Amino acid sequence: MKKILVTGGAGFIGSHITDALISAGHSVHVVDDLSGGSRANINSAATFHEMDIRSDDIAGVIDQERFEVLVHHAAQMDVRRSVADPRFDSDVNIGGLLNLMEAGRSAGLQKVLFASTGGAIYGEPDYAPQDENHRLQPLSPYGIAKLCSEKYLEYYRHTYGIEYVALRYGNVYGPRQNPHGEAGVVAIFSERMLSGDSVFINGTGDQTRDYVYVQDVVQANLLALEHSGSDVFNVGTSVETSVNELFSMIREVIDSSISENHREGQPGEQQRSVLSYAKASDVLGWNPSIDVVSGLRNTVDWFRNRDAE
Repeated sequence: MKKILVTGGAGFIGSHITDALISAGHSVHVVDDLSGGSRANINSAATFHEMDIRSDDIAGVIDQERFEVLVHHAAQMDVRRSVADPRFDSDVNIGGLLNLMEAGRSAGLQKVLFASTGGAIYGEPDYAPQDENHRLQPLSPYGIAKLCSEKYLEYYRHTYGIEYVALRYGNVYGPRQNPHGEAGVVAIFSERMLSGDSVFINGTGDQTRDYVYVQDVVQANLLALEHSGSDVFNVGTSVETSVNELFSMIREVIDSSISENHREGQPGEQQRSVLSYAKASDVLGWNPSIDVVSGLRNTVDWFRNRDAE
């Protein structure tokens, strides 16, 4: 059993990981400022600290609790907001990480699992699917901050011996995803179609992403927790799905007659992203198990049941 701090544990991905860690018998604390997450998502067996990862108070929590592992999912996760306000993005995504690491290095922290990005860190593909050796050329401040964070983690490994695994996620979707921000197109489309509201597709809708179901992401974290040493892994499906295709799939699952509406594309948005998971398969034994249609059904069912409550 390990003592683990999950940042962003009231959020979409972090709450699912918290549940799995507790089910596996670990002692889990959650730090979340509830700016994007929900108290309802927090596992009752976790110890909750309502706190911003940039807070000076977080050092006291880390010093007192002496966590062995940090699972870092708290983030400014909106690519478009990062373009509009790069300083805020850097403050949260780089400054927040450094605040945690500086506290952790003097409090016995041994390992970090870091939620990085495969969707934004590589830039437009030179080849597809993109593997971990693909050149890193992020097009947004969000992607730049994630790359910078990976470099900082390597610094803390080299200087202080804190191991890390950076998991470069594709576009994660599933139950509990927030449909009210700009990130999370599956959640946004699902909720709006279920409500009979208009759905807007940015640009032509031909832009593609690699959609990976949240429970597959949870499994990648559990395997990374047991991995010895530091490394970087893509967590995706190697399946490329356009926004137009995604819209049609969700519309079919819901049995909606809603029509497509297109609007101007957004600055900083990539046209293509699709990830190779061969390294994660070879080294971690991880493979995606939920195809996009099955995952969309599960997600729509969750939103439908939630709205019925």
